[in-house]
Amino acid sequence: MESWLGTSLPVFLGLTVVLAGGASALAGRAVARNWKPARHVAFAALGLALADRFLVYALFAGELLHLRGFLLSWAVQLALGLLSWHVTRVECMVRQYPWLYRKVSPFHYVPVGPEAERG
Repeated sequence: MESWLGTSLPVFLGLTVVLAGGASALAGRAVARNWKPARHVAFAALGLALADRFLVYALFAGELLHLRGFLLSWAVQLALGLLSWHVTRVECMVRQYPWLYRKVSPFHYVPVGPEAERG
């Protein structure tokens, strides 16, 4: 497992998923609230993945230049950031345009009004 992560599993879960993942979720929320496209989340996740790899190296003696660990960290950051971006975008659309959209789940909204009834 350590050959894939570049560190131990508890360090990966604590540092990558909890700490950097929380920061990625907050970054995704901030990008969505500023009405920016989702590709901005990918750049934020890239920076957080780089910072995560450095912290693994500096604090826990992990490998700094571990490609698989970096890519896995970036994938986790990207997934959490995009999930947060999408949920926040749905909330913003429903709050900004309540006469046009109705929220049906945290991930989906539907049009309301006569146009939606016609089909």
